[in-house]
Amino acid sequence: MKFSQILNHLADIAIEHSLTVNQDYDPEITGLAALDDATSGTLSYVEGAKFSSLVGTTNASALILPQDKTLQLQAQERGIAWITTPDPRLLFAKAIALFYQPYRPTPEIHPTAVIHPTAKVGNDVYIGAHVVIQQGVEIGNGAIIHPNVVIYPGATIGDRTTLHANCTIHERTQIGADCVIHSGTVIGAEGFGFVPTRTGWFKIEQSGRTVIEDSVEIGSNSAVDRPTVGETRIGSSTIIDNLVQIGHGCHIGSGCAIAGQAGMAGGVELGNRVILAGQSGIANQVKIGDGAIASAKAGIHHDVAPGEIVSGMPAVSHKIYLKVSAIYNRLPEMYQTFKQLQRKLNND
Repeated sequence: MKFSQILNHLADIAIEHSLTVNQDYDPEITGLAALDDATSGTLSYVEGAKFSSLVGTTNASALILPQDKTLQLQAQERGIAWITTPDPRLLFAKAIALFYQPYRPTPEIHPTAVIHPTAKVGNDVYIGAHVVIQQGVEIGNGAIIHPNVVIYPGATIGDRTTLHANCTIHERTQIGADCVIHSGTVIGAEGFGFVPTRTGWFKIEQSGRTVIEDSVEIGSNSAVDRPTVGETRIGSSTIIDNLVQIGHGCHIGSGCAIAGQAGMAGGVELGNRVILAGQSGIANQVKIGDGAIASAKAGIHHDVAPGEIVSGMPAVSHKIYLKVSAIYNRLPEMYQTFKQLQRKLNND
């Protein structure tokens, strides 16, 4: 595909972008690549001026650049075709669709699938080998259920939602439209509810349900538990990485991003557009406001205000955390100074 053809496609799918194009070169583009791995015939992108050294060495035939005259001139001098946009990474992400389409099976029901007679299956649905769909389940139009998925009684799966192989959807769970649940993930299993007694632990039955709103994506081997009563809810357009634990009764807002190995205890509430970095943990009943950010390994034991950035364990304001970190690096020097002062005082 010629670079000029790619530009035409990008103009169609990126109406919101302000594009500037270098039309001096029109190379043949056969694929996409990272900037430092690019070969002749590939298209890559540059996020900013800090990657200018790679522009000087890349073998890419075309680049998506930020609106930076220096980078444009650098690419021009090397004979590299380019297009500029305020958000190169986003445009590159959209360009991937020109060269790669994820596997999507054609609608069919595999003969080894076990579907209860009371289940309702919509139109144009794919149901793979050894899928088990129990009583009262509802599957929306265009849904994709990959092999070995188990869906418990009373669950509903929305239109065009994809359940990847070996995930499990427990009873009464509701999953909206256009969701993606990756392999090994368990939605709506029993929350961790036990009452201590003199003779041991008394198990609390988890009678609630889990609700996943539209356009949610949940990575592999994650768990979203149902509560004793009420519901656990994941808001629309939230993205969840692999190996994430969401406890019973949590309420996650819309547009949140939760990275791998993050975990939250029961009853946690996240506002909209909250970001939790990897291995961050949130204690029981904590509330985190809209747009707040927790950095990697943050241990959050208290409520976080909207828009606040927190770090550390226990988590504090990120500005305070940076000051503490700077002091931490100086502790050996400070300790030696302390010892010298102590010896001086003892001698006096």
